[in-house]
Amino acid sequence: MSGVLNELFHGDNAIFSRYLAGEPVLYEGERDISMHFALDATQSKMRKGEPNKLVLGYTRTMMGFLLFQPKPQRIAMIGLGGGSLAKYCLRHLPGTHFTAVEINPGVIALRDKFEIPPDNDNFKVICGDGADYVRDHADLVDVLLVDGFDQGGQPSQLCSSGFYDHCRDKLRDGGVLAVNLWDGDAEFGTYTARIRDSFENRVVVVKTDERGNNIAFACKGQNFPPTLIELSQRIDDLAPTHAVALNTTARKVVSELKRRKLSTA
Repeated sequence: MSGVLNELFHGDNAIFSRYLAGEPVLYEGERDISMHFALDATQSKMRKGEPNKLVLGYTRTMMGFLLFQPKPQRIAMIGLGGGSLAKYCLRHLPGTHFTAVEINPGVIALRDKFEIPPDNDNFKVICGDGADYVRDHADLVDVLLVDGFDQGGQPSQLCSSGFYDHCRDKLRDGGVLAVNLWDGDAEFGTYTARIRDSFENRVVVVKTDERGNNIAFACKGQNFPPTLIELSQRIDDLAPTHAVALNTTARKVVSELKRRKLSTA
């Protein structure tokens, strides 16, 4: 068990009971606030004084969706967590409508702790099942972020073939799905194969800075993969307004595309 979680659970039966019940456990240190569902995993982390900063590497990699869809009008996210991606997008993509869907009311109850802003015309948090949300095609989106984990890992309804089919259908043409996947899961290969099937192999999977986390980017439409010129131009265009280093993710994307012998000319 990590030092942080040792400190959390030591002598506190109430906190340990919440953990056993699948509720999020909050740890507040001098500089950071973090949320935990598992003994060896951090779900979210916020730096005090910099609430919009993407602290965890996997969140920075997930923002690589901009390499495929640089001007989204509507973004939806399955799994609110500490709201790191939501807050970043609200700050750096002004005017973009962002919807977060979170099944656990205990997570939503912590939104003030993580300085997640209240709902407004361009931002809302829905308490509900992400699988139900993507099945409803009433409001199509340009970007769909899936970061749904609980104490047991990825819930089965968020990694089925049908779920990924619904994700594809929830996207507008030219849209992109970004999924946080854990390669320690015995079904990791099955999940990536399902995404490839749903998106006709218009998919690239890259590793993040944290061991075990991988991000799958899946694109709807014919413009995949982007060319090197397109990627370079998008990085240049986005750099002035984004704090995240998209060139780091772009290098991983290009490397993986070349490994799979997919053209990036």
